[in-house]
Amino acid sequence: MTYASDNGSAQRDALDSIYAKVTRRVLPLLFICYMVAYLDRVNISFAKLQMQQELAISEAVYGLAAGIFFLGYVLFEIPSNLLLTRIGARKTLSRILVLWGVTSVCMIFVRDASSFYILRFMLGVFEAGFGPGMLFYLTLWYSSSRLAGVTAMVLVAAPVASMIGGPLSGWIMKGLHGQSGLSGWQWMFLAEGVPAMLLGFLTFMSLKDSPEQATWLTADERSLLKLDVGAHARSKQHAFSGALRDPAVYTLALVCFCVISGIYTISFWLPTLLKGAGVTSVLQVGLYCAIPNAAAACAMIGFARRSDQHGERRRHVVALMLAGALSLAVCAQAVDSFWIELLSSSFATCFLLAGLSVFWAIPAEFLNGPAAAGGIALINSIGLLGGVVSPALIGYLKTATGSIQGGFWTTVAILVFGALLLLRSRSFDRMEAT
Repeated sequence: MTYASDNGSAQRDALDSIYAKVTRRVLPLLFICYMVAYLDRVNISFAKLQMQQELAISEAVYGLAAGIFFLGYVLFEIPSNLLLTRIGARKTLSRILVLWGVTSVCMIFVRDASSFYILRFMLGVFEAGFGPGMLFYLTLWYSSSRLAGVTAMVLVAAPVASMIGGPLSGWIMKGLHGQSGLSGWQWMFLAEGVPAMLLGFLTFMSLKDSPEQATWLTADERSLLKLDVGAHARSKQHAFSGALRDPAVYTLALVCFCVISGIYTISFWLPTLLKGAGVTSVLQVGLYCAIPNAAAACAMIGFARRSDQHGERRRHVVALMLAGALSLAVCAQAVDSFWIELLSSSFATCFLLAGLSVFWAIPAEFLNGPAAAGGIALINSIGLLGGVVSPALIGYLKTATGSIQGGFWTTVAILVFGALLLLRSRSFDRMEAT
């Protein structure tokens, strides 16, 4: 009895040591890449503060252009992730980084609504598969029992990107405006697009496709890691065709849609809210936008670790979605109060980003292999339609009514619906019972 206990303790210690090595080798590069990805995705919210007046574009045009990125992303996401299982993460992620960096730089050539739409769409096409590809890549290196925490450690790059990107974008737009005949928003796209191209080359040179290729692990460590990663899946769904027939996949896709609708409501409209509440300086807007994201970075790690410790995902996500909806409702009602806007948007950002981090640990518990690659991409594809719908809907309602409140209340209803859908789903009752 004592011998078995000692042996089990030694194995846990060995696994902890292996996962520590994996974390040091894998996560820093993924974190930086995702940070640049998120920055290039949402920096349009800061560019809007200058380019809207210069190019004479309406709120509806901005909302559609902000959301059309996700349409391009969705159309090419599943093929990109299925290709990843054939050619590996190194080639897939490096290709994505270089092409989206080039497209982000080309945003300096936007002159009207049509060119705005085209380049935002192409940015989505070229970035397609990066997020779900990265999430699938993590499932190759970590068991599902540890996945919420490590997913949060990568996804926390999103609020960090906003935290850094807000002041950085504000400084670039204010400090370089008019230099070499370019507006501040054009300098911002140029300065924030080039790092993606450089990271593409770094990824190609340094990333390993799987633990089997990790020369920095011993043969015994690779074998033990492979056994542990495979031992925690609750089912053995491997084929993508099986994932397509699984109702749980579509339930998760709808829930993901609801969470992302809430996240991008804040991401795309927070600078506008703060400006409407009386903050006139672009640089000040950027600095204030850092506050919700700094708080969210801490919340994501904390809630994800709590979820891993308790081995529970669904109720964590439901509670965080409902808390995010309540915070967003307060935000909708306080459009003229700067401090209430800032606090409520901070809470909403914390709860929704934390909820998304825990959410992505759920698919890994019942999908493996090509089913995981394609299933995660399918969930993310449908989910990212929330990034199309929410900015376009809010932009349309703001243009039609002159107020942002109607769009925000619609997002609140979407979040509540998603939380109740996940809570009531029988698919997960069966899964949790196994």
